[in-house]
Amino acid sequence: MASGDPDLECVIICRMAATERPQERPDYGIDAPGVVRNLFLFGIAGFSAWAAVTLAALSGRFDVPKPVLVITGMGFTTGIGCSLMAVGMLWHSRVGKLRSRERLLDLIAWSGDEQVLDIGCGRGLLLNGAAKRLNTGQATGIDVWQAEDLTGNGPEAALENARRERVAERVVVQTADMRKLPFVDDTFDVVVSKAAIHNLYRVEDRDEAIREIARVMKPGAHALIEDIRHHRQYFLIFSQNGCTDIRRVGSLPLYVFLMLITFGSLRPATLVVRKG
Repeated sequence: MASGDPDLECVIICRMAATERPQERPDYGIDAPGVVRNLFLFGIAGFSAWAAVTLAALSGRFDVPKPVLVITGMGFTTGIGCSLMAVGMLWHSRVGKLRSRERLLDLIAWSGDEQVLDIGCGRGLLLNGAAKRLNTGQATGIDVWQAEDLTGNGPEAALENARRERVAERVVVQTADMRKLPFVDDTFDVVVSKAAIHNLYRVEDRDEAIREIARVMKPGAHALIEDIRHHRQYFLIFSQNGCTDIRRVGSLPLYVFLMLITFGSLRPATLVVRKG
């Protein structure tokens, strides 16, 4: 570098340093941390009970009834299943949900000037993914920031991840209840939501949330609603509120598998909705 201009050399060096600085990875937290913890605890308990009874039986010092052996054997199997589910949830939180985010957002043809709303944005997973597809548009995230749904849940975390994904200038977050959205009718081109609406436990509250989403959608707007249950309810309320173009997407084998092993608790699918 022999330009002879010290100011120019300083600018070049600073730009090179900024280019070489490694980009920080976004941190989207662990989903349902209480569930993950409980699954691991069930796994440890099941394995420990099986191991204690098995060792007692093999030692010959104790007369272990056969029903106890059977029950602890079932506990061992259940414990292994719970542990595997917990590991799977951790993997999805750290790796899988970034991949699934892109597949979900690919369901929409983006032009780059959309006004986007993320319902229950959490730490900004879909919010920032949508913002990366925008040029002149803006992505707005709303949440009530419940820590039991996501570790480190808060507006500061969402904005920090927006900075790390280099979309901070196109992202806005605010605290708001999905049942009473603080926006006028026909505001957004795209509404997204991932595993958020089911956290409303009352049927009436979920109905109101879907009605609010339909209200703030522009004519011709799209909604992507990915959730772990209640899709029939969402389908019905959308269809009653001007959104008759609705299709359900998702893996049927995965749906059946998760429904069976969770006794109906998990029934994941995605609704792709267009407002007429």
